[in-house]
Amino acid sequence: MEINLTDIPPQVQQAKQRLGIVGNAPSLTAAIQRAIQVAPIDLSVLVTGESGSGKEFFPQIIHQYSARKHSRYIAVNCGAIPEGTIDSELFGHEKGAFTGAVSSRKGYFEEADGGTIFLDEVAELPLTTQARLLRVLESGEFMKVGSSVVQRTNIRIVAATNVDMVKAVEQGRFREDLYYRLSTVQIAIPPLRERGNDIVLLARKFAADFAERYRMPSISMDDSARRLLTTYRWPGNVRQLKNVVEQLALFEAGNEVTSHTIEGYIPAGATVMSPALASTARPSAHSYDAEREALFNMIFRLQREIDELRSRLDESRHSGYTTAAEIDDPATTVQSLVKYTPTLSQVFNRSSDQDKSATSPRSGAATNVAAACHAGNRGGESEPPSLEETERETIRRSLERNMGRRKLTARELQISERTLYRKIKEYGLE
Repeated sequence: MEINLTDIPPQVQQAKQRLGIVGNAPSLTAAIQRAIQVAPIDLSVLVTGESGSGKEFFPQIIHQYSARKHSRYIAVNCGAIPEGTIDSELFGHEKGAFTGAVSSRKGYFEEADGGTIFLDEVAELPLTTQARLLRVLESGEFMKVGSSVVQRTNIRIVAATNVDMVKAVEQGRFREDLYYRLSTVQIAIPPLRERGNDIVLLARKFAADFAERYRMPSISMDDSARRLLTTYRWPGNVRQLKNVVEQLALFEAGNEVTSHTIEGYIPAGATVMSPALASTARPSAHSYDAEREALFNMIFRLQREIDELRSRLDESRHSGYTTAAEIDDPATTVQSLVKYTPTLSQVFNRSSDQDKSATSPRSGAATNVAAACHAGNRGGESEPPSLEETERETIRRSLERNMGRRKLTARELQISERTLYRKIKEYGLE
């Protein structure tokens, strides 16, 4: 859809020019306008959006259009600071507060007094730090690590995250009271795949900037290349687009780029979707609906089979096809029932063939459930594993799927990284 630039408010145009924001998508324009409107009012703001979508621009807009614009602006990546030092970084520490604290140090909240602090990846904060942050938001008070003296600060906090905060609160990974404090105003940043022709505008800018910076011939794009750019789903958003375009600008300098050329720079097997599907599809979102439905269906089917087996046993009792000892012996009855019941290991273990054919953890799990039911009906008689064994195996397989990356594993299992570390140590999975 063609965007009429006269429909974009002058303040939004000014903010885009000042910060170098490229794009005219209505959703992007609405997000910028919302940031400008909330800027003069000292409210906490939570910026949400996928990784790489450009969330870092919006705290800068809020700061520059507020009364605090002449004071300090500090951006803090909460996910990049180790848990043991995060409190010291944010609130400061006194000399001797911990090993290595050879002198007193001011924290970001003291340094930014009167200004704005941007807390990126705020969902990664430990629960203890969340409690201290809540006190700052409520009263403006904090204490340095190792000190009993209460200090005051006058700051504005803008936070950002790519995590579903409602889920994080439900799972106990983020304090509910802090979530409501931070999200007085929310600004949702659209993913790149929903921004239409903005993708082409950004690609041209990245290519031109690269050619100018390194004094190389610029690339051009034909219609097929532009179509591919706007239909690819861009899971890494603007960050991924810039990476791809800069590779094209380097290796295809001076050439006309086609869709076939671009395909060589996009990950193998990448999904391409039409713009009509872009707004509703969420390939990167993780959902267990398929497994849950399959498990429920398995339980209902097993219940029917158990009822049917009971009925057959009753018929056998009356017809005399089995001996009285067999009918009256509970062990015999239980053993018969077990033949019809798949074990937990059958439900969760994944065969190598299924691993090769599965396109995602979700589809693999659903396939395993069906395979487990089939195996159970064939008469699998192994003893069901303990809860600890099942949990250990689930964690081990998740670590394998994520190539040992614990942050991704914790996210897939929907537990905190701290809990995952403890479980890895407990089960000897190091």
